[in-house]
Amino acid sequence: MQVVALSVLQILTDCCRKACIFGLMRRRLIFALCLLLLCLPRLSMAQAVADTAAVNGKRLLVLGTTFGAGYTAMLVSLNTAWYSEQDRTNFHFFNDAAGWKQVDKAGHFWGAFQESRAGIDLLRYAGVPEKKAILYGGLLGVALQTPIEVFDGYQSAYGASVTDLAANTLGAAAVVAQELAWHDIRIMPKYSFHTTRYARLRPDVLGSSLAEQALKDYNGQTYWLSVNVADFLKEESKFPRWLSIAVGYGAEEMVFNSATGNQALGLQAHRQFYLSPDLNLMQFRGKSKLLNTALYVLSMVKVPAPALAYNSKSGFRVHALYF
Repeated sequence: MQVVALSVLQILTDCCRKACIFGLMRRRLIFALCLLLLCLPRLSMAQAVADTAAVNGKRLLVLGTTFGAGYTAMLVSLNTAWYSEQDRTNFHFFNDAAGWKQVDKAGHFWGAFQESRAGIDLLRYAGVPEKKAILYGGLLGVALQTPIEVFDGYQSAYGASVTDLAANTLGAAAVVAQELAWHDIRIMPKYSFHTTRYARLRPDVLGSSLAEQALKDYNGQTYWLSVNVADFLKEESKFPRWLSIAVGYGAEEMVFNSATGNQALGLQAHRQFYLSPDLNLMQFRGKSKLLNTALYVLSMVKVPAPALAYNSKSGFRVHALYF
């Protein structure tokens, strides 16, 4: 058990150090912790744990030790590799509510949702009673995200963001609300990405490689709410349980986080809205632990599909296949 915790600690420390060196967004680094935890055996079957199952002390201890060691390593690494060379000041807030057409806030919502979802399922895996698993596990998204805002609050170049904190809280609350109401996720936030020409105009901010652009280029990011329609219908309904309907949100022509900077390049930042079919991948689970874990992780991502798009600049448009 101690070997497992120390191994995860080393992996997380190396990942955080390398990610910071290559300039990846510090706010998304915390998601690596959840992805590592998602790879624990039989996590994808956590929802099958009965409400009355006894708490598995060994599993709970391993999860707690692994999370505590990994989370501590992540925070120390971030503070050392990212913040140590920046000018610090007294704690203060920074208003970035209008930036990037709120695509970054959608990202905070998505990240906190998936982190809290993982927290709930991990506690279920350890046999924690259902209501406690939902309430305590649902706090994971806020617990992971809030310290990053505290770090930001001491930086002179920016500060803690109230709207980021709000998006994090809403994301975690959305998981808890669904679990308490339905003991299931019927409306799943998802992420998709495609490369854009805008990253080339400012690669230091929007990313120079594909991996960096997937994290930094808000022009190519789309955030979805995928609704499992069959879950809202009667049991005798013949509507396919694997078919969902997704509503998406994104924005384009954003090279700078200001209208004047974008206008100087002849760009007009604008929001975009999408409607597309989607797959409920959790309906394809079987007996394979590897397959189930893969489906659990992939369920966070929107499957490429045809989409109807709308924006105020060019009106409606149909995409044969949208990422």
